Amino acid sequence: MKKQIALFLLGFTLLACQNKNNTPMALDYPETAKVDTVDTYFGTPVPDPFRWLEDDRSPETEDWVQRENEVTFSYLEKIPFRADLKNRLEKLWDYERLGTPYKEGDFTYFSKNDGLQNQSVVYRRKGEGEAEVFLDPNKFSEDGTTSLAGLSFSKDGSMAAYSISEGGSDWRKVLVLDAVKKEIVEDTLVDIKFSGISWKGNEGFYYSSYDKPEGSELSAKTDQHKVYYHKLGTPQEEDVLIFGGTPDQKHRYIGAGVTEDDRYLVISASSTTSGNKLFIQDLETPGSAILPILDHEDSDSYVIENVGTKLYIVTNLGTPNRKIVTVDASDPAPENWVDFIPETEHVLSPSTGGGYFFAEYMVDALSRVLQYDYDGNLVREVELPGMGSAGGFSGKKEEKELYFRFTNYNTPSSSYKFDVETGSYELYWKPEIDFDPEQYESKQVFYTSADGTRIPMMITHKKGLELNGKNPTILYGYGGFNVSLTPGFNTSNAIWMEQGGIYAVPNIRGGGEYGKQWHIAGTKMNKQNVFDDFIAAAEFLISEGYTSPEYLAIRGGSNGGLLVGAVMTQRPDLMKVALPAVGVLDMLRYHTFTAGAGWSYDYGTSEESPEMFEYLKGYSPLHNIEQGVAYPATLITTADHDDRVVPAHSFKFAATLQEKHSGSNPVLIRIETNAGHGAGTPITKTIEQYADIFGFTLYNMGYEELPNQAVLKEFKE
Repeated sequence: MKKQIALFLLGFTLLACQNKNNTPMALDYPETAKVDTVDTYFGTPVPDPFRWLEDDRSPETEDWVQRENEVTFSYLEKIPFRADLKNRLEKLWDYERLGTPYKEGDFTYFSKNDGLQNQSVVYRRKGEGEAEVFLDPNKFSEDGTTSLAGLSFSKDGSMAAYSISEGGSDWRKVLVLDAVKKEIVEDTLVDIKFSGISWKGNEGFYYSSYDKPEGSELSAKTDQHKVYYHKLGTPQEEDVLIFGGTPDQKHRYIGAGVTEDDRYLVISASSTTSGNKLFIQDLETPGSAILPILDHEDSDSYVIENVGTKLYIVTNLGTPNRKIVTVDASDPAPENWVDFIPETEHVLSPSTGGGYFFAEYMVDALSRVLQYDYDGNLVREVELPGMGSAGGFSGKKEEKELYFRFTNYNTPSSSYKFDVETGSYELYWKPEIDFDPEQYESKQVFYTSADGTRIPMMITHKKGLELNGKNPTILYGYGGFNVSLTPGFNTSNAIWMEQGGIYAVPNIRGGGEYGKQWHIAGTKMNKQNVFDDFIAAAEFLISEGYTSPEYLAIRGGSNGGLLVGAVMTQRPDLMKVALPAVGVLDMLRYHTFTAGAGWSYDYGTSEESPEMFEYLKGYSPLHNIEQGVAYPATLITTADHDDRVVPAHSFKFAATLQEKHSGSNPVLIRIETNAGHGAGTPITKTIEQYADIFGFTLYNMGYEELPNQAVLKEFKE
């Protein structure tokens, strides 16, 4: 590609913005330099005038970020009920939350947040004794931006390794504890990325990383992920390279795990976010070769269990809804696989614990759980507490009590203790929250997309809702990477529904709700299906009287940010508010940033063919902003040092939108500083962000005060 560069400045853009009730809010968008940069794809020149914003650590970009935030927060501070929203969010968020318990050694561990703690604390209890703090991430840093990113115990529970993320970065550090004494026992490991931690006995553990680049995060060799073994008591520079980095072992994502009996090391290696090769090494034989189970990436397959040399493998090879097969480790090729739990019409997500397999199926995105023994016999169907999402049902083989959690969009997650032999369970913990789920309802509807495909959608709101087309509505979506959106309670969404809002989630193509075929139907040159499904969801909500374009907001993050960006540029008339978060918005260059090239399975790349380039350019949100079009009120959210979906996507999209947009709707970008992609975000920051998002949304729908003032009055009193 060719580049021609010449610099000139774009002058100030002056716009007077007002909401539906004619409240003036004059905006003076920052001055943004334009660079005459042109890339040529297959003979087609494509300007990229805001290319300089890709360097998120340059002084010029930092200055631009500061000036954009000044405009954005000046606007947000004038919203009359912003403080009320923040106060209510703090009130509602202030309840105790417990994670699902699990056993390691002589202790039962669980996470707990007292309410407004920035990070949840890891506790443990021995037998029926008092709980004690094991790890408190709130003490990792003074500003609360260092979070716990992973915790793994040795086989007998005597040792633990935990990873931390600083400022939301995907680069991790790993610390090792004597778990019994709660004392750090060796130097910190550094520069670890996209990695689990899997122990071999109590002597050491496996982890994965790239060679961290010098300087810019963008220059990492992200196609050379590697697996290392760290032996306790030795320096990191002596860690042994196990797999990766050679021409025949060149992959973007490699993970390694040791089976529960310490017999095998299982390695998964992939070049994209879908499909993987699978390898195994017999750890009982020192120096044994790493042998392939699958030497291609035509499926998503992993070893879930073993009994001696008998392997249990979860796979969608030739079975898009997944099944479990068995095979002997001495000759594990696919031609020797024997069905253990065959494929069904529903997508399988299994777990093991207590000497049983638990097959969770998604039935129109709702959970159904079946229990099987090790001979493949169906023991029972677990009768769940209701319609929603169940998770857990995992633990060590010898445990006779497991834990699972259950939630849906209007029910906070509760934990249950499950007896594996009788199938009975009892409530272990239920949150005490200032929110009455009995006042709300969720229902599943089905609607038809542009090509006739039937799409499910969950709609949640207060009971007795009047279908008058005037209900403020958030339509949330993702649609990619085989990710399934299943029902789950979110404290922030409770605030939205409390104010009379509707929260709607369609299970659009690109996700995994109906297996691999559903995913493929939303990838590469089928990607428009995803946007059509989302548009059809909006049209359904409008036609059925739930809402109207004046009261509709669309929201999504990461790949969901791409979804929002594409839909708002294709159908700006359909919604009043657009809320793209940490979005993939430059589809011609996404693969040149950090780990972006690994997403090509879903997206394709602009360099692979003229047809793929034209298709990407046809929907890329950045490249489809048109001069003089009135776009919806837009609040873009990102973080200045996101090293997964780099902020350049949002920066360039915001600058272009501010330049070309016509009309009174504000187009703003809210940039969290010293932050990353979102994991480990302190609760205080999360509350502030949601107060701004909901405040911006309702204000631009015409509200001068919150729709449900009675709730605010009640909690103030």
